[in-house]
Amino acid sequence: MKIKFILPALREAEDPFWRPIKYSLFPPLGLATLASYLDPGDEAVIVDQHVESLHLDDTPDLVVIQVYITNAYRAYAIADHYRSKGVYVALGGLHVTSLPGEALAHADSIFLGPGEDIFPKFLRDLRTGRHNVQRQYVSRNRTLSATPPIRRELIKRHLYLVPNSIVVSRGCPFHCSFCYKDSFFAGGKSFYTQAVDEALAEIDRLPGRHLYFLDDHLLGNQHFAAALFEGMRGMGRVFQGAATVDSILRGNLIEKAADAGLRSLFVGFETLDTHNLKQSNKKQNLHKDYDKAIARLNDLGIMINGSFVFGLDSDTKDVFKRTVEWATEQGITTSTFHILTPYPGTSLFRNMEKAGRILTRNWDLYDTRNVVYQTSGLSAQELKEGYEWSYREFYRWSSILKASFQHDTLRHIAKHLMYAGGWKKFEPLWNFIIKARRLNHMLPLLEGILSQVKSKTNIAQAAPRTSPFETIKPIS
Repeated sequence: MKIKFILPALREAEDPFWRPIKYSLFPPLGLATLASYLDPGDEAVIVDQHVESLHLDDTPDLVVIQVYITNAYRAYAIADHYRSKGVYVALGGLHVTSLPGEALAHADSIFLGPGEDIFPKFLRDLRTGRHNVQRQYVSRNRTLSATPPIRRELIKRHLYLVPNSIVVSRGCPFHCSFCYKDSFFAGGKSFYTQAVDEALAEIDRLPGRHLYFLDDHLLGNQHFAAALFEGMRGMGRVFQGAATVDSILRGNLIEKAADAGLRSLFVGFETLDTHNLKQSNKKQNLHKDYDKAIARLNDLGIMINGSFVFGLDSDTKDVFKRTVEWATEQGITTSTFHILTPYPGTSLFRNMEKAGRILTRNWDLYDTRNVVYQTSGLSAQELKEGYEWSYREFYRWSSILKASFQHDTLRHIAKHLMYAGGWKKFEPLWNFIIKARRLNHMLPLLEGILSQVKSKTNIAQAAPRTSPFETIKPIS
């Protein structure tokens, strides 16, 4: 059987402010995971439209398309094209699970939820004849036990800056009102991990030093994470991931992560306002000391990518300036800003729909860059302009310099400058490297920037302490 896996380009990947480097970071790991369930005799190809052209003149036996909200219309058009040629088309992903009725109009079968238990069943049904295939496959049995190795040979590594992406868990233990993942994991466990030995085996298969954990919350299961980091010690890896403020402050797990090679962490601060945290059901941030969490990461030499959401109901005109100034003064290396977006399937969407606050169902606009709901403390124009101002202001050279000088060693300052500046200030160079198909050649530079640094505080704590009495030798 010939199978074609497709990740259509997100709509925002083609707007006038498209940053090719942003969409050339990670390969479509989910599709490569599904491909691991194919039979040895099957012929498979993965096409990621963000980094390569998608040709539609073929007729595979099966087309599987991963659907996100801002590639939904393109995904449906591709699906309709292949179905008109008699190709069997299956759709899955976040958007399909949120709006199955919409997706069914463009597919022979759809997958609702994670695919580890339902994709193998779908394949078995399809091999016995199309008449045996169900229209919907719903995930119920949530486990990562004994999953086959990811088909990484189908990934075109040279087209990505971070080909060694990895996921060792699914979901998140928390339930923020604006998070897309809750609907995806409805009807079963919403957070679960691999066996530690299987996760370490997958890591061991990856070449080079650098890893990027795409897990929603790498520190979400303390026992699993502690065992994983213990197993990674001595591997010589450097890695990046995501975690919550709460998990950074709790116990010594973050120190274990740093010892294993953690050098950069995505942290969802989201808002500096307590009322907004309550509105978002972001309990893991409530009454937590952001400053202390940041200081702990800085002491360990772990760079921070802070995430912030604008447009929550308690936000006023000063939220943009306050947030950018705070992030800069805290020495946060990079920041990701978002306009609040009520994704279908979330409690935020349901509440706003009930209140008549949803302004459009044009999914192309649900990219966290546009205002799609009736705002409260800000006008739509103020929100849009403030969001754009925040990006410009945070990534000015003066702001990058100010943030970098919040660190207390020259090496940490230099690391901050290279990482933040390299990410936002050298777009023509990144574009040239991408067009030359040499992006993966930049990985040694990234690994170098992610090399370990420690603050003066940490260096002092690590230095051996000599008692004044240790220099006195006993009389013989």
